[in-house]
Amino acid sequence: MKILTDSASDMPLEERQRLGIAIAPLFIQFPEGEVNSEDISADDFYNRLEAMRPQIPTTAQPSAGIFAEMYRKLTETGEDVLLVHISSGLSGTIQSARVGAEQVSNSLIHLVDTMTLSGGERFQVLAAALMERAGRSREFILERLDKIRASTELIYTLETLEYLARGGRIGRVQALAGMLLRIKPIINVDKSDGKYSTVGKERTIQRAIETIGDHLVNLYGNTTPMWITVLHGRFAEQADRMAELLQQKLQVGKLEILRISPVLGVHTGPGIVGVAAVPMSLMEGLE
Repeated sequence: MKILTDSASDMPLEERQRLGIAIAPLFIQFPEGEVNSEDISADDFYNRLEAMRPQIPTTAQPSAGIFAEMYRKLTETGEDVLLVHISSGLSGTIQSARVGAEQVSNSLIHLVDTMTLSGGERFQVLAAALMERAGRSREFILERLDKIRASTELIYTLETLEYLARGGRIGRVQALAGMLLRIKPIINVDKSDGKYSTVGKERTIQRAIETIGDHLVNLYGNTTPMWITVLHGRFAEQADRMAELLQQKLQVGKLEILRISPVLGVHTGPGIVGVAAVPMSLMEGLE
């Protein structure tokens, strides 16, 4: 079985290459032209983003035709293809993937809606690839992905509401009030619909980080071994603070710090820091 995901999964290139994971690129549309989000580094992207003020680029999913062409190539060997994509509640990517699959009309293609994105999506892609390598059946893989999906939390905070407002993700009046009050929203992905939900608001990033830590303790306790992925745009100092705090509050089995994809940073700006968390028990023993 071959695994295909998208740029929103925030998987490091080395990891994708090592596990043979194919990627469907998401696109960033600058005034001077469209850029494959896989072809621009995070720092180059944020430099361009900040230079554009008050404009903001837009994002675009792969077309159904791009997906169909990828499927034709991936199914040439007769292997099943498992598509593991960003939440349908946050992007039209999975709809393009579905239409592309209909164009190919191939029974080898199987679609998974992760109902999340970024590090939460990555957990499911990574688990699928590891289980495939171990020779697990498609039914076993899909069952484990259901469990990972139900037990993963993706939660983050933002330094400013400016980029959400510029991208039309929240109302300008609401954003202006939030910026004047220096509100730092705390946002997670609701497992019921795969959409963003506001968990809380704080006045400082440090307090927001502490609230995220408390939220994770409430979900998982402090004795469950956890796989913790701290994610940030260009906010390394706060990512380090987040990692240090979570090591104090949780039973951390594995911890890593990664950068989010530029295609996600379009709507958050560089000042984003968050966490993807899943119990280690669901990720161990997959190889």
